[in-house]
Amino acid sequence: MLGICNGFQILAEAGLLPGALMRNAGLKYVCKNVDVRIEETDTAFTTACTKGEVLTIPIGHMEGNYYCDDATLAELKRDHRIIFRYTTPDGQITPTANPNGSLDNIAGICNEGRNVVGMMPHPERSAEAILGCDDGFKIFQSMVNAGVGVMASR
Repeated sequence: MLGICNGFQILAEAGLLPGALMRNAGLKYVCKNVDVRIEETDTAFTTACTKGEVLTIPIGHMEGNYYCDDATLAELKRDHRIIFRYTTPDGQITPTANPNGSLDNIAGICNEGRNVVGMMPHPERSAEAILGCDDGFKIFQSMVNAGVGVMASR
């Protein structure tokens, strides 16, 4: 299961992923392209990526500031469950690369079984060159490679 943006919020609120998504630092809606580094490639959503690879993917949210307590953050790090981090284009984790104030520059995490991923960036908005960038396509290519079905609603 992949939860994008509000889907990530719902997964956290439902208890399927730890932590919470709070209002952005600065209390402003942020809509722009950001750089995210692939931290782990062993999920059905990142197999077409390379660990350490930086993708440019847009965000558009008011409540994308990921937060969890210290024990949960330690667990996420220990179990390699941080999947995406906001970075500079060359992959550096810096405060200026963090568009919303997320703890540890976290842009996406997974559950213990690695079959539920939540991410704030919108890969569907960058999956074709006509959209200005096709880096998000790798997320969907990963799903196809893993045999994961895709369901959308309108």
